[in-house]
Amino acid sequence: MTSDQFFDRELSWLQFNARVLHEAMDSRNPLLERVRFLQIFTMNLDEFFMKRVGGIKNQEVFRKAASSGSNEKGGIAVKDHSASREIMGEIRKTLLPILNLRAECWTQEISPALEKEGILLLGWSDLDLSEQERLEAYFDQNLFGALTPLTVDPGHPFPFISNLSTSLGVSLRNTGARQPKKIPTNIPKRFNEQPKDLIARVKIPTNYPAWIRLDPEASLENGVKFISLSDVINQFLDRLFPGMEISGSFSFRLTRNADVELGQDEEGEMEDLLETVTEQLRARRFASVVRLEHSSTLNSSFIGLLKGELALYDEDVYEQSLGLDFSVLKPIWDLGLNKLKYKKWRPVIPEPLKDEKKSIFSIIQEQDLLVHHPYESFPHTVERFVASAVHDPQVLAIKMVLYRTGVDSPFIPHLIRAAELGKQVVCLVELKARFDEESNIQVARMLERAGVHVLYGIVGLKTHCKVTLVVRQEDGIVRSYVHLGTGNYNANTAQIYTDLGLFTADPVITRDTIKLFHYLTGGGSATTEFEKLVVGPIHLKNRFLELIRFEKAQAKVGQPAKIIAKMNSLEDQEMIRELYSASQAGVKIELIVRGFCSLKPKVPGLSENITVTSVVGRFLEHSRIFYFQNGKPEPIDGVLLIGSADWMPRNLNWRVEALAPIESPVLKLKILELLRILHTDQRQVWDLNSEGQYLQRKPRSGGDQEGVHDRVLKMFQTLDAGLNF
Repeated sequence: MTSDQFFDRELSWLQFNARVLHEAMDSRNPLLERVRFLQIFTMNLDEFFMKRVGGIKNQEVFRKAASSGSNEKGGIAVKDHSASREIMGEIRKTLLPILNLRAECWTQEISPALEKEGILLLGWSDLDLSEQERLEAYFDQNLFGALTPLTVDPGHPFPFISNLSTSLGVSLRNTGARQPKKIPTNIPKRFNEQPKDLIARVKIPTNYPAWIRLDPEASLENGVKFISLSDVINQFLDRLFPGMEISGSFSFRLTRNADVELGQDEEGEMEDLLETVTEQLRARRFASVVRLEHSSTLNSSFIGLLKGELALYDEDVYEQSLGLDFSVLKPIWDLGLNKLKYKKWRPVIPEPLKDEKKSIFSIIQEQDLLVHHPYESFPHTVERFVASAVHDPQVLAIKMVLYRTGVDSPFIPHLIRAAELGKQVVCLVELKARFDEESNIQVARMLERAGVHVLYGIVGLKTHCKVTLVVRQEDGIVRSYVHLGTGNYNANTAQIYTDLGLFTADPVITRDTIKLFHYLTGGGSATTEFEKLVVGPIHLKNRFLELIRFEKAQAKVGQPAKIIAKMNSLEDQEMIRELYSASQAGVKIELIVRGFCSLKPKVPGLSENITVTSVVGRFLEHSRIFYFQNGKPEPIDGVLLIGSADWMPRNLNWRVEALAPIESPVLKLKILELLRILHTDQRQVWDLNSEGQYLQRKPRSGGDQEGVHDRVLKMFQTLDAGLNF
């Protein structure tokens, strides 16, 4: 199968982020929500350069090429320098029009709309004299001592510039400069004399508000004024360089590589994972630069110096006509203007859990429970499950996997208290969760100090499954209870990510979960036989391939054959080949892929029976659901799995994942109805065509104006009112 049968991962990801930007451009969304989408777009793009572009540049340096076209972690294989430059060129070619759309979105739509609502983002020349005087006093009292002007000259080497920091580049003229009597011989040749023309860098501090409110005491009804911190500092640069003539200044921002490999010993194993990850964080701080952004008012020689010092190519440099960092718009979002935001949503409590006096374990013993966040309450379901286990004297042990949770997580004090009460508490903390390493290290150390058994997973694998096991003694019998979800144990993201969670006391699933924890705590040496759970990397990929091939076989003999798969990303080429083959055999395949997708749908002779849709909107679609009709005439009798794995090489081959079957007919119907709504929505759905273009659906009637997230919200409101839908 040739490479032209797969979309490029990086370019597909940029198309996904363009869909996020579209939400900022869509006037149907509340104004401050559009500001938030602009923030999300920018933060996504930062991460793309840190991770994906960083990975490409690493492969350029180390020539980690693979003959199959992908390396073992699912990245692009770069066979030579020219291939790397070609990829970077394609990224730039795709990205530049998107960045232009962002600029238009801000200048032509969002900024005027904010002004209409009385939210004014002003420049210095827009201020009256009294406002300028107040800001001058603010600069003298709060900023002057905190700023550090750094010149680049024979006595001052090129400064270190931190990741994602915004700086002012300043062009200076030392009109009264005196030549030094003697220049040291070890000074670089370009500094062989005291120059009259100098350059300097001033970092914009990150521990101050990026946007300063001019009238913090004023009523919001009378409007509100902001000016950027960068503008204020730029206005008073002469205070930082007395006796110098300032001939110009511009803003610039660096992005550093976050694709830093973990160190290994001579046998290829990490000696101390905690210390290794700590060292990785230090190394990331000083990693190579992968992107330079700068404002349009610039000094070309300064830009040339930056490119030379930072080893950047032309395609790594992006000129921005507006502010460089749209991720710092939080002061605007934080204004108490709820009328400009989505209507507040109060998550409902599932009917079986509304009686808080009844033991949650007896409820789960009676029936499997399915919870759907953020529509259903995270504190009243998942947090209650763990808190109940802590204080229940019959509970013997609590075992939990934490991937991304945060030091302020409610689960940390629960686990600490359980250990203090003498329960067996085991917590696997995944230190290698990218961009959460520092937080997870803090969590691990807090738990260790409290006597919790803390583990860091299996060498060479990330532990990505989301699972909690509670072992309880009941009338002389030991029973176990399990929560297995599609999302992290993170109370904050549970408010904005759509995720599913299964609570079950099924003895087969609980026994499998015990084996899973033995596998994790035993360093991968324990049993690998599972009856119901589908566990990666042990047999996850093979199980998926078996299910796809069975659908293909059923289609060939005229039996019902259908696949519905919902995930974040789709890249694994072996999985895609099997889907192509199943499509050619007549299997109807519906793929709901929020992010990037390497599969080409609707290609004649290849994938006519495959559709790919993406849902982007108020909530981040994060749940992974996999349905196979399995030759059954009734859809309810098919195989349905939920879990944490995408169809990517890293999930299928290099992560510990766990998927659970949904066997209750009632719960199956709920999930199948959700999939139907996601597939048929006319407001938030984008269809991928065979050329790689995503086309947003157009509402066909007034009722279609309501997007999938609002529809599901209303469904749960109806349920909370005790009605059927």
